[in-house]
Amino acid sequence: MVQLLWVNLVTDGLPATAIGFNKQDSDVMKAKPRKVNEAVVSGWLFFRYLVVGAYVGLATVAGFIWWFVYSETGPKLPYSELMNFDMCPTRETTYPCSIFDDRHPSTVSMTVLVVVEMFNALNNLSENQSLLVIPPWSNLWLVASIILTMLLHMLILYISPLSTLFSVTPLSWNEWTVILFLSFPVIIIDEVLKFFSRNSHGIRFNLRFRRFEALPKKEMRDK
Repeated sequence: MVQLLWVNLVTDGLPATAIGFNKQDSDVMKAKPRKVNEAVVSGWLFFRYLVVGAYVGLATVAGFIWWFVYSETGPKLPYSELMNFDMCPTRETTYPCSIFDDRHPSTVSMTVLVVVEMFNALNNLSENQSLLVIPPWSNLWLVASIILTMLLHMLILYISPLSTLFSVTPLSWNEWTVILFLSFPVIIIDEVLKFFSRNSHGIRFNLRFRRFEALPKKEMRDK
């Protein structure tokens, strides 16, 4: 519970405030006004949120699984054994059940969640423009908030009283490498989605039927 509160405070606090200082997109004056009945979050934008959110969830779970199955400091359990961890006390195993009390897997997954959200904060510098067009230093407040957020997270990992309070443990360089490897793709994913946002004309995502479809000719002319 304390870890969840920390993640919400860290990832949604400073960076979310700093995003309010984003500069306008370079093509903002070329955009047509929104229609009166147009949703704030369109079908396509909602689809993007789903894709990015799904990756964040998968990366977080992957970090947890990685420690148990592949990490050099982990038990290297077979995946099937990990999926049946709840049966550990009731059947004979080749490993002690106490390994599931280790703080490393939860610390790795928690840190993946924090780092991936910091990368995703950079995605939010612009709704549609690439980071190559609107780079991170276009909003130094956001850069500063990300640095401060990571420093705060480091404190709870490496300062003993805090690590005990948050039930986390210090991470090795190898673990940090995996965390970055799992977190960075969120930028690539959103860059691809932004590319389609800029270049896919006459297509929309229908929330009701969960599919892409061509816009009617009248709506195409309005755009």
